[in-house]
Amino acid sequence: MQQWLYQLKPARLEMLTDGPTPEEAEIVSRHFAHLQDLTQKGVMILMGRTQNNDESAFGICIFEAEDESAARMIMESDPAVGAGVMRAVLYPYKIALMRGQTD
Repeated sequence: MQQWLYQLKPARLEMLTDGPTPEEAEIVSRHFAHLQDLTQKGVMILMGRTQNNDESAFGICIFEAEDESAARMIMESDPAVGAGVMRAVLYPYKIALMRGQTD
């Protein structure tokens, strides 16, 4: 399996600065539940976001997929991406060092 990263940025900066609309909040909730499910299935390795709320804010999802096509399908299945609440860019990725890693 190959490792991939998709970077997320809010489509509407005000979602971070002023708070999400009710629709955005519901979609972000589905986004989080979706990532939890993929983590439990062993697909996702790590997810998180920067803690600033300005135009440089972003989130990342690091995961495994067989190839770019499968990775793109995983990224596009994210409810926040599909609904246009967040924009995503896919990158091939490889974790070089990780705490607790023994090999």
